[in-house]
Amino acid sequence: MRIGLDYRPATCYPNSGIGRQNLALEQASRANPNVQLQLFSLAPEDHVIRRKAHCPRWGAPLSGLHRLPLRLKFEAGFLPGALREADIQVYIANFNMGLPLGRKPEGMKYVLQLHDLFQLTLTNAHGSQLKARVYGYTDKLSIGWSVKVADRIWTPSQYTADEVIKLFPQARGKVRVLPNLVVPFSGELADLSDLQLPSRYWLCVGTREPRKNIPWFVAAWQQARQQDANVPELVLIGAREHLPAEQQHLQGLHFLSDISDAQLQALYASAARLWQPSYAEGFGLPVIEALAQGTPVAVASGSALDEITPPDSPRFSPTDTPAAVTLMKALALDQPVDHRALKVWAAGYGEQAYRQRFDELLGELH
Repeated sequence: MRIGLDYRPATCYPNSGIGRQNLALEQASRANPNVQLQLFSLAPEDHVIRRKAHCPRWGAPLSGLHRLPLRLKFEAGFLPGALREADIQVYIANFNMGLPLGRKPEGMKYVLQLHDLFQLTLTNAHGSQLKARVYGYTDKLSIGWSVKVADRIWTPSQYTADEVIKLFPQARGKVRVLPNLVVPFSGELADLSDLQLPSRYWLCVGTREPRKNIPWFVAAWQQARQQDANVPELVLIGAREHLPAEQQHLQGLHFLSDISDAQLQALYASAARLWQPSYAEGFGLPVIEALAQGTPVAVASGSALDEITPPDSPRFSPTDTPAAVTLMKALALDQPVDHRALKVWAAGYGEQAYRQRFDELLGELH
């Protein structure tokens, strides 16, 4: 089977969540002996990716992935002809949109990996109201088109699958779940002594997007600390300016950014608990990364976090402050933890499970 993979995310943003899943699709394809993989991407004229991927003759900046003129030029002007010339049988796009524009060649099948629909259903962080309106309109058209022409839609959770069906009922029969690959950290834990963190702390990862619900969580945490001195200090992986001014300098609150993978691994491993208070998540990568280190988690209910978290892990409403405060005080003291069981759960999102499911879904397309 000759598979074409949209390689723009891995080319432009390899360390992003979508970029990493782009690489996971590449590696799973190469591991399947029945697959001949071809990559398709945008890149500057002198970029090394041109040695391994089909690229237009014209160059494009690495920051241009989401710029509409470049996308249209690639998806309508370059991609259809390039796919035909490479005799592609299955083409996979994995950043919520991006399938070729125009008539689909006879015999070719399209797969859309749709991580979430928050671009359409939530208010997201943009530089201005005008930019938010423009992106909202173009995202609606682009995602709608890709959902329409896709033969299969792969989502990382049943939650996202249900959201797709709710918004696009006509796509019900082509939606499948492919849980994200969570690659284990490798190497030794970093020395965190230079970060001057407390000996015991709770951890949250991600502050920028409103759906991460961090200001609400910090307010609840502050209340809990005022009521119970045993509530640990809080470390946030993200920028201080993403929080309201009145929360940016709270006692016991620490901000970290621009950290290495080794530091992140050590932060997970040293945390007393990871909290994920998001009111909307299509998957929840930090949860699995923390569990893989044997670190217990507590998550907000109502999204994909319900699926990816062990059944006996604490859960809380992302809007009920008194209940969250009560839970924090209950978990303020060290709890007995079966570290091995948490690591085993996380392994269910590892390479072996991912490739097995990928091969199953690919088999449907024969």
